[in-house]
Amino acid sequence: MSDTREIRLIVAGGGTGGHLFPGIAVAEALRELRPGLKALFAGTNKPFEERAVSAAGFEHVGLDVEGFLARGGLDKARAGVKLAAATARAVRRTSRFDPHLILGVGGYASVPWLFAGRLLGKRVAVQEQNVVPGRANSLGAKAAGRIYVSFPRSAQYFPGREVRPLGNPVRPSLVKQFERTRRPADRPFTVLVLGGSQGARGINEAVAGCLVELADPASVRFVHQTGEDFEDTGKKYLAAHPGGGEAAAFFTDMGRRYAEAHLVVCRAGATTVAELTALGKAAIFVPFPFAANNHQEQNARFLEESGAAMVILEKDLTAKTLALVIEELKADPARIADMEQKAKNLGRPDAAKELAADLVSWISEE
Repeated sequence: MSDTREIRLIVAGGGTGGHLFPGIAVAEALRELRPGLKALFAGTNKPFEERAVSAAGFEHVGLDVEGFLARGGLDKARAGVKLAAATARAVRRTSRFDPHLILGVGGYASVPWLFAGRLLGKRVAVQEQNVVPGRANSLGAKAAGRIYVSFPRSAQYFPGREVRPLGNPVRPSLVKQFERTRRPADRPFTVLVLGGSQGARGINEAVAGCLVELADPASVRFVHQTGEDFEDTGKKYLAAHPGGGEAAAFFTDMGRRYAEAHLVVCRAGATTVAELTALGKAAIFVPFPFAANNHQEQNARFLEESGAAMVILEKDLTAKTLALVIEELKADPARIADMEQKAKNLGRPDAAKELAADLVSWISEE
């Protein structure tokens, strides 16, 4: 029987799906343990973020804050003023909400709330998705009583701190939706294209161009998460594609989208990798070439070396190359099945539940 005692949680951070979705995953898992959960997501004012949080059934508030560590002169001063103002607002809102715990998930939107938590004497934790922590989590960790990481070797970046390697949380709702979805038997080979929560220009353009490069266009269906800027273009090219498909700036029913896809073309951010491995999906990775510490290529190569994925670097990505790789995999169902199994072998589908249980245990301590 579930414990109905109320827990109040602030999930701080966002700006990208890679930061936001692990926070949603933990909150969903915590809600299953404690149905009386009240969660406030404190992030940015980006539309995709507000939509995703609302779809998960949580409250969202955004603050105007930006990075400042890598800036200089007037830009750094302006960012510092914004951070101070945002921290003052975060202190007021945190005081009113009175959380049992603040969980930082990365992105500069998390910093004011972690500072506020420390000033008000609240329990503070951070969750890091990548091997090498980002600047916001490195800074926020100074206020944290517990640090949760996706990879054990991340502990070296938090010397002398309590670090718990529980994996990268995947939303329980996504897993449940995936498990109850059945791919339509008459559906052609379906390629799910994900450029991250904000889209990816290189992937978008290569996908649009590869339609005419396919040997049998009618046998391949595309479902394309385009990002805001490419949505209209994506809808136009798929409307003319003989294999059909869908395009949208952002999908909120990703469990169904994953389940119906035979193959995924995507970036290699930590959250995407966690979802693909938890669900067991074959992928073609196109790592974002400017990711900090080149962590996306590191993620992608790890899965490639494990036999779970293929990698095309963005400098090598063309419409023709993408079409050839899609056709190569489409012609070999046994290889796709093998990639799926090897991806699943790497997955941590219970990471969100384990992290939520650890938070409950911590909150329950005197």
